[in-house]
Amino acid sequence: MNIEIYNTKTGRKSPLVTLEEGKIKLYVCGITAYDYCHIGHARSALVFDLIVRYLRFRGYTVTFVRNFTDIDDKIIKRAQEQNTTCEELSQRFITMFHEDMASLGILPPSIEPKATEHLPEIIGLIEELIRKGLAYQVDADVYYRVTGFANYGALSGRNLEEMQAGARIAVNEKKEHPMDFALWKGSKPGEPTWESPWGPGRPGWHIECSAMSRKYLGNSFDIHGGGKDLIFPHHENEIAQSEGATGDEFVKYWVHHGFVTIKDEKMSKSLGNFLTIREVIAQFAPEALRLFIFSTHYRNPLDYSETALLDAVAGLNRLYTCLAEIEQLPATGNDQAASAISKADREKIETLGERFLKAMDNDFNSAQALGHLFEGVKILNKIRQHLPGKPARLDLQLLKQGAKTIREMAEALGLLSQEPTLYLQKEQEKILKTLSVTPEEIEKFITARTMAREEKNWALADEIRDQLLNQGIDLKDGPTGTTWQVKLP
Repeated sequence: MNIEIYNTKTGRKSPLVTLEEGKIKLYVCGITAYDYCHIGHARSALVFDLIVRYLRFRGYTVTFVRNFTDIDDKIIKRAQEQNTTCEELSQRFITMFHEDMASLGILPPSIEPKATEHLPEIIGLIEELIRKGLAYQVDADVYYRVTGFANYGALSGRNLEEMQAGARIAVNEKKEHPMDFALWKGSKPGEPTWESPWGPGRPGWHIECSAMSRKYLGNSFDIHGGGKDLIFPHHENEIAQSEGATGDEFVKYWVHHGFVTIKDEKMSKSLGNFLTIREVIAQFAPEALRLFIFSTHYRNPLDYSETALLDAVAGLNRLYTCLAEIEQLPATGNDQAASAISKADREKIETLGERFLKAMDNDFNSAQALGHLFEGVKILNKIRQHLPGKPARLDLQLLKQGAKTIREMAEALGLLSQEPTLYLQKEQEKILKTLSVTPEEIEKFITARTMAREEKNWALADEIRDQLLNQGIDLKDGPTGTTWQVKLP
């Protein structure tokens, strides 16, 4: 099986053929470090964590670069508002970003460069573009000449004439063309500056990624990713800069994920409708957020709601419960007993891994892959619930192999990383703290119910069971007595 990947530039899926066999070079645009990260940032980080994990799972050696923009208009404005330096502000939010990523279980990149630590590379690239006639100086500013790059607009499917028709040249604008963009910005009072051949100033946003990706991945690399909002102008401008300087194809595959919405409206800081990662994981387990995000294909919009997160919590509990219950089955079975599993169910469990890989190989279709895992859990639960008192050895082997397959496939998604029984115990303890009944009261109810059953007062016994069930407590009668557990969502 070959991985097929959707390329934004071509508008279609094609087999993943890497520049170097068995190796993948991947660059993803990181955050502008001036505020807390929201769920949109979580989706981006989780999508590329999924892609990196899966590529490594399939045997590739992945070099993953994700940058930080630590100098920018927004950073300057926020630092001035808070009466601090851009360096202090950006480092504070970079630290918080790392904390958020760790809480989500996201693997760190191979390299994590900052724009301000790459001024020599940025200045050198701008000088190359000037020498080739693709950039020009206006006072202390340097602009990219879009009319000098024949393929400008190829990624976004935009025509330069159409862009120009929709643009307006501002008063006193010195650019040659409305779509020309800044590579270097001359210094203004109160802004941090660096020396350059054009005078003191700072880099433009787009040039950072071209310079840093070139340093760590070379003139050409395999995959460049980000949100759909980066297609134009950021990634379009990166192509113009990088290919204009080198003459080589910049990136083979462009991967862009969809937006996170709330009530079908894009989540963004400018609209004020965003939730920070910290706010969400204070309510929901990080793995539940991961499951929620992967339940939709990465290219599609993802509508956030508490109901959807609660569904993800319930789904995660189903997965862990299945694994925990299979762990408790006997280690060996009856060699003489006939199998109680149908041929169809056996085949579905035996082909689970293959079907999972087929889904993920189809442009990282995590939604379909998760569907296979949940189908596997449903079948395993059905088999387990209908096992005879002394199950066949082959049936126990199939159950345990099915659970192992689910763990292995989930690991490729960064899911089910905890010990199942311990996870369920922690979840029950959390819920118990929110219930109106205490463990001591539950035991008293069980004692009263046991007496009612001994007196054959079945109505009272059922009434006590139902009363506890309504309060979120599930009773289980066994040969050694009655036990209880918190009912999970």
